[in-house]
Amino acid sequence: MQLVEVEVMRLGLDRSTNSYVVILQEKGGARLLPIWIGQPEAESIVIEMNKLKRERPLTHDLCKNLIIGMGGTLRRVNITKVENRTFYAELHIARESGAVHIDARPSDSIAIALRFEAPIFAQESLLTALLLEEGQVPPETLAEPSDEMSAEQLKEYLENMRPEDFGKFNM
Repeated sequence: MQLVEVEVMRLGLDRSTNSYVVILQEKGGARLLPIWIGQPEAESIVIEMNKLKRERPLTHDLCKNLIIGMGGTLRRVNITKVENRTFYAELHIARESGAVHIDARPSDSIAIALRFEAPIFAQESLLTALLLEEGQVPPETLAEPSDEMSAEQLKEYLENMRPEDFGKFNM
């Protein structure tokens, strides 16, 4: 399984389903991976991305505290596959007694990874396969920004992308 490091680019709302979408972007690249998530997970991700202070720990804060309290640390998150439009992920936790891999939803995994500042990886085929669903344009025919683009050119490129480029995702 070939893994590619990704990072949270943004959160959006799929207006056709009123579902939240977290957009992961290939680190140092242009490929994107949209994952539909629930409202509580979206809120948890936004809270952590903006480093907002909370009086009491949220569920994902509790998960972090449990991992640390049991002598572990989150080394990475792997988004491993999608089956029947359901994504799968694993938390890779290191402890003195050895590594533990825990099956988890990508939304929870992302929220926890942000709290640990741990890297997130996705199976490379997920970055292209989703663009091919429902008759979408193959990725090799999509224009990609060159490495030489300025920040302003990249911003313009991203703003001009069509919602159809993301499957069912609408901005």
